[in-house]
Amino acid sequence: MKYLISTFFLSVFLFGHSLLAQEQVVDKIVAKVDNHIILLSEVEAMYQQMLSNGEYPPNKEEAKCEILKSLIMNKVLYAKAEIDSIAVDDAGVEQEMDRRMQYMILQIGSQEKLEKTYGMSMGELRDDLREQVKEQMTVQNMQRQIINDVKITPKEIEKFYEAIPDSEVPFLSAEVQVGQIVLEPEVSKSEKEKVKEQLMQIKQRVLDGEDFATLAKQYSEDYGSGRKGGELGWHGRGELVPEFEEVALTIEEGEIANPVESEFGYHLIQLMERRGNRFNARHILIRPKSNSKDLEQAYAKADSVRGLILADSMTFPEAAQEFSVDQQTRANAGYFTNQLTGSSMVSTDELEPTVFFTIDTMTVGNITKPMQYRTAEGKEAVRILYYKDYKEPHTANLKDDFQKLYQLTLNARKNDILQEWVKKARKDVYVEIDDKFKGCAFIEEFKN
Repeated sequence: MKYLISTFFLSVFLFGHSLLAQEQVVDKIVAKVDNHIILLSEVEAMYQQMLSNGEYPPNKEEAKCEILKSLIMNKVLYAKAEIDSIAVDDAGVEQEMDRRMQYMILQIGSQEKLEKTYGMSMGELRDDLREQVKEQMTVQNMQRQIINDVKITPKEIEKFYEAIPDSEVPFLSAEVQVGQIVLEPEVSKSEKEKVKEQLMQIKQRVLDGEDFATLAKQYSEDYGSGRKGGELGWHGRGELVPEFEEVALTIEEGEIANPVESEFGYHLIQLMERRGNRFNARHILIRPKSNSKDLEQAYAKADSVRGLILADSMTFPEAAQEFSVDQQTRANAGYFTNQLTGSSMVSTDELEPTVFFTIDTMTVGNITKPMQYRTAEGKEAVRILYYKDYKEPHTANLKDDFQKLYQLTLNARKNDILQEWVKKARKDVYVEIDDKFKGCAFIEEFKN
């Protein structure tokens, strides 16, 4: 199957790769789309990301041409969205940045390590990331308007498969069905009391004249709002956790409530302004930490759950539904999910390394003893893994891989529609491409 990077399925490469590429490449502008530019470092960063993902295109220059084409198509979508006044909510951009920054912190180990690695403060990192996130979210909105309603028939899937040359039929990696049950330690009452007392002391410091925003930057464990002095912006009913809303909608403007507990930890909330059922509040969040005794109890509970499954007192899905705190796998009977097809059979390439290396030593049908685990939110936890099924590597076929071929066919159809849309949109958007890429096959498509 011809090598192609679809605009619709263009990966959002990690911010860190972009920064590193800028350090390694003598940068220059390689394309302009209206007022937007594409840098050589962006092309190089995405090429390096491909290699790190194990994708080795047969022709390096052709691969970079396809990358540039995809980046230009994204810029065309972005520029046309601006023309058509298709925008994204600033609060949504900030929320997505918080998610990405938290992910980066978890990947690298700590906020301090992240800042040291890139030689930038968290504020500077966020400022560099903000425009990228805004663009990506705007492009996604535009794409949804164009291709959300695309549907295909089984006949189209069959036709798509039969059109693939024998030498290019996808070879599928081994697949496994693996589930997990995650248990978080129950934080002791004494630890919760420590946090409440700490927040009460902070409250008193504000009442004595210290600045709430300064203390939020110093103490809050909500990194997104903390850097803004704890401010969350305007919200209405149903937008924040109920415990927070109940307080924010009942205290007076300027008042600081006593600490309130939610699923995220304890909040010290100050109401800044309220208009009907909408409010603007700021907070300081501190999460109680579990201790070694709490963790031991979580191990014991996980071992008991494992015993119930081994004794056939409960099935694995039943145990996952009742005990697991990981919402994503719990919603799929405890099993990891293939992000492309939604199936519980997952390619071994997609598994997180810890899971892969664990099941590599197991036989199908086994369940691990409890293991220490850190959740996506950075919390200490314990989990058990269940290795249910294994599927050998094989060449894709209609009988065994219909769902995957359905997705491939749908992706190709969406890509075709997007390509046609971009051709029509070109009359409203100016495109200029550097001579460095004049040999790329797609150049004719973007000539003014």
